[in-house]
Formats: sequence, structure tokens, C-alpha cells
Amino acid sequence: MPIAVIAGLGNPGSKYRNTRHNIGYTLVDQLAAKYDATWKHEARFEAEVAVIHHDERKLMLLKPQTFMNASGRSLGAVLRYRKLSAESMLVIYDDLTLDLGRIKLSVNGSAGGHNGIADMLTQVGTGFARFRVGIGAKPHKEMDLADYVLSKFSKDELSILADRSPIFLDQIHLILNEGIESSMKTINQRIATSHEHND
Repeated sequence: MPIAVIAGLGNPGSKYRNTRHNIGYTLVDQLAAKYDATWKHEARFEAEVAVIHHDERKLMLLKPQTFMNASGRSLGAVLRYRKLSAESMLVIYDDLTLDLGRIKLSVNGSAGGHNGIADMLTQVGTGFARFRVGIGAKPHKEMDLADYVLSKFSKDELSILADRSPIFLDQIHLILNEGIESSMKTINQRIATSHEHND
């Protein structure tokens, strides 16, 4: 099924800008900018929405404003309103099991400890595509998970991500053009490092 909705997960508000948990917001912002699309608030979806046209297809970009842990409430409302199945949605979010800037494309699996995805699985069900962006592991095992994902990227990390941004956007376009199954073979071809996993 072709992708009709691309959602970037994150938390609203300036205090969360450039935090690891908001990398989904960052990528959909970049995608909207590439198409000169304008964001507007849609109260019925509890989300910021932008519309782009790609190869004569109209796509909806979304940034849920419900805060991360209630992402499914917003995105479920969108799917119900547009009478779309979960398979028509691509969700972009952070993954601390992947090295910084590494991408993994998947469809099935657990939430992997990600509260936004856990809520998606509860509110929407399975079947949505997952564009997981590596934010790197916690620097210390003792560090609180919430503290880590809500921390801001360093200047060096932001530089790495900026260099990778064109690749991220190319990979999203690959998914739009070639579909999920075909794109997985290309995007996931790099062998995972020892601490990365594939669920």
C-alpha cells in the first residue's frame, strides 16, 4: 500500500527543540521545507499538518502535538478521518539502539521501550512503517532513559546529523517511490554493530 501519511514523533515546545527524542519532528520539518510546504495546526488531529505533492500524489506530513507518550491518539484520529489503514503511514522516530545517524526501516516488532511507539501500537495497531533514526546509546548505563532522550544533541552530533540529512531525505523518497519491502533491502543493508538489534 502506498504511503499517504508521514509522521514525525516528538514533543511540542521550544524547550524540546534539538533533543534526541525530537529527531522525528526535525526530519519532517526538513521534508516540508524541501517542498516549500507550510505547517498549520489542525485541532481535530491535535497535530501540526503540512501537505506536499510528490509525483502527483498528495501526502500529509504530521507532527503530533499530544507529547510523545500520546502520539497514537493524534495519528489514530488522522487515519480514522481519512479512512486509511495503518499500512499507509510512515512514522519517523528516534532509536537509541542504533548508532547516531544510522537508519533502520521496519514494519513489525515491539515498541522497544519507545513510549510513542507503544502508544501507536495501542491506538493504531501494527502495520505502520517505522523509519528509525539512530541517536546512539546512553553514555552511561546508570543514566536515566528519560534524561537521555530529552537531552540536546551536542554541536558535533548536530553536525553529523546535518551531513546525513540529505541521505535521510533520499531514503524517504526511496520509500515513496519503491515501497517498503524494496526499500528495506537498500536501507537496512549495512550490518548492525554488536549493540544494535533488529526488532
